[in-house]
Amino acid sequence: MNDWNQITHYAGFDWAKDHHDVTILDRAGQRVAEFRFDHTAAGWKQFQEKIAVYRGLAIAIEAKYGAAVERLLELNCGAVFPVNPKSAKSYRQRRVPSGNKTDKIDAWCLADALRVDGHGWKALGPQTPLVKELRLLCRDEISLIRDRTALISQLQQALYEYYPAALEAFEDWTKPSAWAFVVAFPTPQALAQAGRRKWEKFLHVQKLVRPKTYQRRLEIFARATQFQGSAPVVNAKSRLAAARARQLQFLQAQIEEYRAEIRRLFCEHSDAGLFGSLPGAGDKIAPRLLAELGDDRALFPDAESLQCLAGTAPVSYQSGRVHRVRVRRACNMFLRYTVHLWANLSRESCPWAAIYYAALKAKGKSHACALRALGQRWLKILWKMWQTRTPYNADLHAKNQLKHGSWVLQMQTVESSSGQRVAAAE
Repeated sequence: MNDWNQITHYAGFDWAKDHHDVTILDRAGQRVAEFRFDHTAAGWKQFQEKIAVYRGLAIAIEAKYGAAVERLLELNCGAVFPVNPKSAKSYRQRRVPSGNKTDKIDAWCLADALRVDGHGWKALGPQTPLVKELRLLCRDEISLIRDRTALISQLQQALYEYYPAALEAFEDWTKPSAWAFVVAFPTPQALAQAGRRKWEKFLHVQKLVRPKTYQRRLEIFARATQFQGSAPVVNAKSRLAAARARQLQFLQAQIEEYRAEIRRLFCEHSDAGLFGSLPGAGDKIAPRLLAELGDDRALFPDAESLQCLAGTAPVSYQSGRVHRVRVRRACNMFLRYTVHLWANLSRESCPWAAIYYAALKAKGKSHACALRALGQRWLKILWKMWQTRTPYNADLHAKNQLKHGSWVLQMQTVESSSGQRVAAAE
């Protein structure tokens, strides 16, 4: 239901894991229904029966996604309005200043807030099954990557206690070759007993024969038993290290399966070429950006709304002579993390992005602040591309920079001219 004037009743939906509380108000703010139902098939059927008499219904819930939200959208029982937890708390404090809090009170406060202020809220829009599945897969992939990071930290800590040679031989422990080494040679004694031929075979199988590191690793392997943990520590911690290494191997296989499915779904979407054209996005970041933006162009009427959701737009506080600016915390954390990675990677393939970042660093900005500002600029470009369904065009962007007298383009021109003069002199 898109027309707010057609809404006649307002429901507050306080969700929980096993049950939900609902309060329904009319336009005058009077309670017309109040009930609790279980999170079961029978409970949701009961919910549908109770709200069937309220044709012009809108529902407020303190969540943007989850089992309850998915069910409400599937049942198509009315417009669903998400409420930020901080806002929900403020509404409850306004309506119940005593501090009293129950599930029924929370549902009533949500319903009354929707009745009073809901005309300015945005309802959750419909999602195509493709985008819905892609979004869930991308978010779950990020969770798996976090699990991998935790396992790597545990593996490194175990090796630190009994096997420092392994830590010295491999710098990047996100590589499967490092985990394979621990599985093949779980202790310094096992490494020494294997001998040089097996060491060389391992390095060749794992494609670790680069001149800069090959001999150095062989030297480290040769002295692995010179500095190690005591026998009890080696016996105990080697089991933990081998277990974590095998867990990492299995988890990495699952992550690769996720990425294959994500790439398949991403390629099926009509906007795949648009997001795939973004410098630095690649086949990992582009699907995440598409999944978080979705299909509904009306969801972001301007670039600022997208920037606020991604957390790149700062929060400003001004009162009299006091004016403070701080980082925006209330945002879509998945999108924020994705934009941060994208902005960082874009510096490698996009000259103006590298110059913009370097200029901010020269002004004393931190790495995170400079990337956040670069992400803010990229999101403005992405929003325009998304609205017009136009892939990124470096030449077109350069023309727009020239048209608006961009200082970034001027710096890029100066650097190019300087580089040409140096090349000519050489």
